[in-house]
Amino acid sequence: MSNPNPPTPTVVLVHGAFADASSFARLIPELLDSGLKVLAPAVPNRSLSGDAAYLTSVLNSIDGPVVLVGHSYGGAVITVAGIADNVQALVYLAGYALEEGESLGELQGRFPDSDLASALLYTPYPIDGSAEPGTDVSVDIAKFPAVFAHDVDPELSRVLAVSQRPLAAAAFGEKAAVAAWRSKPAWGVVSSSDHTINPDVERFGYQRAGMHTVEVDSSHLVMLAHPKAAADVIREAIAAIA
Repeated sequence: MSNPNPPTPTVVLVHGAFADASSFARLIPELLDSGLKVLAPAVPNRSLSGDAAYLTSVLNSIDGPVVLVGHSYGGAVITVAGIADNVQALVYLAGYALEEGESLGELQGRFPDSDLASALLYTPYPIDGSAEPGTDVSVDIAKFPAVFAHDVDPELSRVLAVSQRPLAAAAFGEKAAVAAWRSKPAWGVVSSSDHTINPDVERFGYQRAGMHTVEVDSSHLVMLAHPKAAADVIREAIAAIA
């Protein structure tokens, strides 16, 4: 017999590259005002496997079901970590829905480059125990608003531009060990005016996964520019698994 009062899921929001959990600052109140439990952890952005392992440790600390939401590179992270037992649904916000054995570079390489390609900066960083430095990837601060956030408040956009959380370049070539959307229901939001990820990359990944898909005329930061639209998709996923 089904439980007439199933536990309310916790919505776990996973940020992407060049951003941190504050990128959900307008989406979180939408969800909290709906009576939902929300958690937005800080992702290290060092490697796909390492970031997924960290997220799995967060998921393991949550008592009850989870709806896992990933933005941008966070989509790749939830694709791997989403196999955790308590994850009941996945939601991709302008995200990478990788196939098992596929890397970000391979998925992106199927389609023409976005404006992001010419706006990236590469900076060495030290790796403990290694003589060779790693490479951090970030977005040129001057180009950030147009590439990442053209429909976000300019005052906020300039703050985001100088407070980026870089992504280690190695993460672009790392293959997804699993694809959680093969065993979990999934929803996807395409940012149709995205200049960071070619929207066709988003569409292809979502269609391949058989996701419920919504298109929003938005920049890459759909959850900041259109928080209600993003929240509506998350609430739809919650209603579907209730």
